[in-house]
Amino acid sequence: MPSQRVDVLGTTWPVAQAARDVRIDQRAVDALATRLAARPLECPTWRVWPHWWDDSPHTATYVLVLDALNFSFWGEPRWRVSYAGHTFDGYWALAAALRRGLEEGWPLLDARALARASEADVAHLLRGEGLIPMLSERVDQLRDVGRVLLEQYEGSFAHAVAQCGGSAERLVNLLARQFPSYHDAYLVDGTEVHLYKRAQLLVSDLFGAYGGAGLGRFEDLGWLTAFADYKVPQVLRTEAVLAYSAPLARQVDSLRPIPAGHAWEIEIRACTVWAVEFLRRALAARGRALLAFELDWLLWSEAQGRQLPFPYHRTRTTAY
Repeated sequence: MPSQRVDVLGTTWPVAQAARDVRIDQRAVDALATRLAARPLECPTWRVWPHWWDDSPHTATYVLVLDALNFSFWGEPRWRVSYAGHTFDGYWALAAALRRGLEEGWPLLDARALARASEADVAHLLRGEGLIPMLSERVDQLRDVGRVLLEQYEGSFAHAVAQCGGSAERLVNLLARQFPSYHDAYLVDGTEVHLYKRAQLLVSDLFGAYGGAGLGRFEDLGWLTAFADYKVPQVLRTEAVLAYSAPLARQVDSLRPIPAGHAWEIEIRACTVWAVEFLRRALAARGRALLAFELDWLLWSEAQGRQLPFPYHRTRTTAY
């Protein structure tokens, strides 16, 4: 658990500044900002099928579960889920599996059921073509979510959200302190570096699921940073915003895994956060104001279904 309040921008800046194997190219940032500013910029909406949502407090618990399981889909053969005549992979396969589970009566919103979920239960929930990676870790994540909801929030994540009084920062800090499954920080030279991809993503997903109202209303969404994963740095590298050293490029391009917590992985993620921040500032200077999380949504969505010239880095982790 973090020893201080979560500070993603502040703690990742020294890493980005001192990075040996990842570089942010400011000229490429400006060039991408110019290209983006010259076209309509519409952030994708969250309330799209196969996501499940309604306007009740149950949606908050659903989003908590969705993002607790939202990690590490890569691998061959690809895990896929067929649902309602469509076949999905990656994140969208997870969304489809959870919607299917709810329709089949899987007690996805019941904290007691989550706390005692068996591996067989979760395997059935996430059944598809092939086996989802890190199944046992996903079981642990669901049990962890159920346990904390029962112990702290009367079984409903809506109570936790309401306790934060419309503050994204407070909610991310609450997740970091109380939900071990959302922990995403590393020690670098004795200093804690905060990334908290899924905790920040959860806030933006609540905003999207509730349409910015009620439990989805946050007054400080500008506090959120980019959600450092593997897809956004892949897009930024394609745009020449991120440049890798020769050894790192060989590792990534040959699809060789990078261990979680390795200096390469932390540099990629820290530089992703700051590359998006620099891009946000460059767009604002061109009269196109987007928040960092909106820009992240845009970059991530544009990568879906595209064949990019560089692969993403392979790190097997529960963080993203």
